[in-house]
Amino acid sequence: METPHTTTPAERALDALAQNTEDTTALATLASSDVLVPVPDDVSEEDAADPGAVALPVIEHPGGEPTVPVFTSEPELAGLLPFVSRYRLVPLGALAAQWPTGDLALTIDGASRHPLTLTSEGVRTLLARPGG
Repeated sequence: METPHTTTPAERALDALAQNTEDTTALATLASSDVLVPVPDDVSEEDAADPGAVALPVIEHPGGEPTVPVFTSEPELAGLLPFVSRYRLVPLGALAAQWPTGDLALTIDGASRHPLTLTSEGVRTLLARPGG
């Protein structure tokens, strides 16, 4: 029997942001949450385990900016990328603080009822936390 999915604080924050994109409490909750970052298939086990580096999986959309998908839970990950077998658990604020410059968007829970996509600038300004 499948265990019912418990809503995480990050998912509740995404729900709140769907209603009000300026919700600073929800943004702070999201920034302090851990997210699942899929590990690309071409990354070695050694690199995947390196705590000092995170390989970002990038999805290219024709005519759109490249996007990095991250997830708040395993069910959310499986819902969009069922073929992904490895992931890293990374604090979103720390990821945002080291976000590359340029046009690279971040999508959180892309297949859910509460997806959030931020531009590269939005990731750094809204989610990056000092000391993250």
